[in-house]
Amino acid sequence: MTAGQLYSHDQYGDQSPATIPMRAAFPSRQTDRCEPLPPPDATELDTPVSVISPLPRSARWLRHRIAAILPIYLLTFSACYAAAIELRFDFEVPQAFREVFWITLPLILIVKFAACWLTAEWRRTFRHVTVLDLVFIGAGTLGAGVFLGLLNGLLPAAIKIPRSVLLVDGALSLLSLTTLRFAYRVWMEILSPVLMRRKLRSRTLIYGVDSQSIGILQMTIAMHSAGLPFRVVGFVSDSARRHTSLIAGVPVHHPERGWSAIREASHARDLLIPSSVPGRVVRAILRECSEADIQVHIIPTVEEMVGGRFKLASRDVTVSDLLRRDPNRLDMESIRHYVTGQRVMVTGGAGSIGSELCRQLLALDPELLVIYDQSEFGVFTMEQEFARHEGDRVRYYVADILDERMLDQVMSTHQPQIVFHAAAYKHVPLMEDNPQAAITNNILGTKAIADAAHRHQVQRFVQISTDKAVRPTSVMGATKLVAEKYIQSLSRHAGTQFITVRFGNVLNSMGSVVPTFRKQIEAGGPITVTHPDMQRFFMTIPEAVQLVLQAGAIGSTGDVLILDMGDPVRIVDLARDMIMLSGLRFPDDIDIEFTGLRPGEKLYEELFYESETGAEKIHEKIFRGTSEQAPTVLQINSQIVQLTEAAQGNQQSALRTLQKIVIGYSGQEWKPARLRAAG
Repeated sequence: MTAGQLYSHDQYGDQSPATIPMRAAFPSRQTDRCEPLPPPDATELDTPVSVISPLPRSARWLRHRIAAILPIYLLTFSACYAAAIELRFDFEVPQAFREVFWITLPLILIVKFAACWLTAEWRRTFRHVTVLDLVFIGAGTLGAGVFLGLLNGLLPAAIKIPRSVLLVDGALSLLSLTTLRFAYRVWMEILSPVLMRRKLRSRTLIYGVDSQSIGILQMTIAMHSAGLPFRVVGFVSDSARRHTSLIAGVPVHHPERGWSAIREASHARDLLIPSSVPGRVVRAILRECSEADIQVHIIPTVEEMVGGRFKLASRDVTVSDLLRRDPNRLDMESIRHYVTGQRVMVTGGAGSIGSELCRQLLALDPELLVIYDQSEFGVFTMEQEFARHEGDRVRYYVADILDERMLDQVMSTHQPQIVFHAAAYKHVPLMEDNPQAAITNNILGTKAIADAAHRHQVQRFVQISTDKAVRPTSVMGATKLVAEKYIQSLSRHAGTQFITVRFGNVLNSMGSVVPTFRKQIEAGGPITVTHPDMQRFFMTIPEAVQLVLQAGAIGSTGDVLILDMGDPVRIVDLARDMIMLSGLRFPDDIDIEFTGLRPGEKLYEELFYESETGAEKIHEKIFRGTSEQAPTVLQINSQIVQLTEAAQGNQQSALRTLQKIVIGYSGQEWKPARLRAAG
């Protein structure tokens, strides 16, 4: 183990320090000196390695385990054979068959022990017996019975075993071995906790009765000896057919009874929810359980644990759980077809969306990934994350998308076949005060990277856009709208397939509302919300990136693809949920203050223009907007020249030029907040 492996950290949480002695990894100053070792003792040189090297712990454990098990199996098989003979003769065994028993007992034991060895019976744990273990017990018993039947035909007539004895012996052996294994589980899971007076575990409910919920039950049973603090006393399901049934001996409650009534009936203090449950359901459950004084925990799915995002343990509910939607059904075949084995470039690759794009792209096994971002620290962070696992498959560039010379150099060197353009300024109020920067980065930067992709014959170019580009009321939204129009215009005559993907807010992105609320809660409040009726669309970053990849796979050149964001969420409700998730109460512990709309903000966001309201649905969660209003190349280039000149002037000039151009595309009057303030 290297020094770099002492601690591990991933995107979603800290892992525990590796439990190895620090001295083993970092020698002290006294031991850093190179001193000659003393000569080895002569007896050491003559001693075989096998004598001085102890057996591995697992080997020693298995040897002791078999030494304890063999006598038990010996007695069990002997008793089954004796009982079979007693039953055959109604417990009045003739003397001749008593002699047959003692003569043939060694043969019976040898065959049965051989069957156990062949089916790995003694290597199978008793603590976690499964149906598969029972299948192997049955196969071993059947095989031993058939082999004994064949051998019996070769024995002398005086010591032949009656066929009925072999049949009864086989049945008793199967029953005895099965009972033996389940008796151990009964002892460990039922009797031992009672007799040993172990620490009382929390009475717990599980939400749902699907396979994932049953998996949680099995996990709690399997891990109770490891200290898992839950004892399942019931399920909660809205399935009308199951609300009176029992699962693993515990009742299934219907939520119509009310959570307070369920808690009173079950005396449960905790509720475990699979992390695949949609956010709208989790929100409702969390509020009702809070009133009923039931603590809610999320159990991660196998996919989340394999992906390294969560450990095998319960965790508290997060904001992402509240806003999670039904899982995306992706066409992975089409996504792999256009990503696997390809050279891919991501601009803004160190940002919230860009970094997740890089993670999911690497999982699709591209030939090369080029991460391009102007943030030195951001690129350094990505390099630290990928360097150990991805090796030479990733290239890192700290550069500006406005640097055309650098863009040409990078594309000439690596010849990317796919470009994802995620670099943009996205903070709405900040861009109101910095329109020149928004125009330069969001419009001219998009033009620079798109033109470079066209020059270097990139096969596919996917631009990340925003719902704020729909009838924009902000500088940021206006610049993203012009960027959309440039990409649409360029797609009409370029060999590259240019696609735009438009969606709303993502959770936990840099500068978004969730981290802001979290900091305000940590500071003791209050939480500031601009307006009680403010609504926004929300999507988790991994979900958004999945759909961006899907859109890039199925989109055609010139498309504006709009992601289905689900139902909008009231910001004040999100604030209250976050207060509740923090273990606090509104308004007793943390209050909410309304500060009024900020410059460029509107109460609700839109995803479609009027001409796009009947947009074609090309995927379960992706719509195709219209490109009929795309400007000509001459028109858009003329407008970009105007914007370039305006961005080099003062703020008022930049805002007026942007306003005039955007009104022509959005079809509605818009006056930037700073122009209104100036009169």
